[in-house]
Amino acid sequence: MNGFLWDGFAVNLAVAAGAALTVMLVTFALALAKGVHRIVDVAWGVGFAAVALASYALSGAADDPDPARRALIAALTVVWGLRLAAHIARRGRGHGEDPRYARMLARAPGSPRWYALRKVYLLQGALVWLVSLPVQAACYVTGALGPLALAGAALWLLGLTFEAVGDHQLARFKADPANRGALMDRGLWSWTRHPNYFGDFCVWWGLYLIAAEQWQAAAVSVVAPLVMSALLTVGSGMRLLEAHMADRPGFAAYRARTSGFFPLPPKKDARKA
Repeated sequence: MNGFLWDGFAVNLAVAAGAALTVMLVTFALALAKGVHRIVDVAWGVGFAAVALASYALSGAADDPDPARRALIAALTVVWGLRLAAHIARRGRGHGEDPRYARMLARAPGSPRWYALRKVYLLQGALVWLVSLPVQAACYVTGALGPLALAGAALWLLGLTFEAVGDHQLARFKADPANRGALMDRGLWSWTRHPNYFGDFCVWWGLYLIAAEQWQAAAVSVVAPLVMSALLTVGSGMRLLEAHMADRPGFAAYRARTSGFFPLPPKKDARKA
């Protein structure tokens, strides 16, 4: 029967917070040196990888956590986090400041740099800590992996595939000069308007299932995938992106024929219209 090592988990919460904070403060210093705050988006994935590695290392000194679960959750989180960081770094190479951060800092009361520290870096560090709760909790579950954890790993794989394939398809589409100004509505993007966000959704619910085989770990970390789901759908994810794209030619028709989040076959009648 699975158990949960509360004492170790409690210490891990502080260590994970320190890992996330360190990544964000180092990124803040680099951003000030470069004069560009968009690199904080790269730090998002790096922060999760840092928390996963710190939790894996610290939990090794606990009484008897399951080594397979610890290794699995750490590896999956690091792979997801570093892939995302590398993708965002490649996408932003050669570009200046992200318009989102430029607008935010233009309206900042007082010093823009300290406003950015509070509203961007520290906030993202706190979100990394919160969303990573299943990763931290799973490292302190005793007992062998079971069917729920394996289902979680499969869901994670589905999510990573959607993210990676969707990002690759979009990058190839944008690289073709013939597609300048056009909407991407091919491949996975014809089944959902946000394959990358749907992928994130699957990744974090999958990681949660790996922790959820023990009820205390499930209870203490369920807030994490709920928060991530809210961020992706009604927070800073698809809602803001679609508001930005609403006036683009062809977007209304694309929205009418394509599922907003969960992948579904495109509506052929709407396409013809």
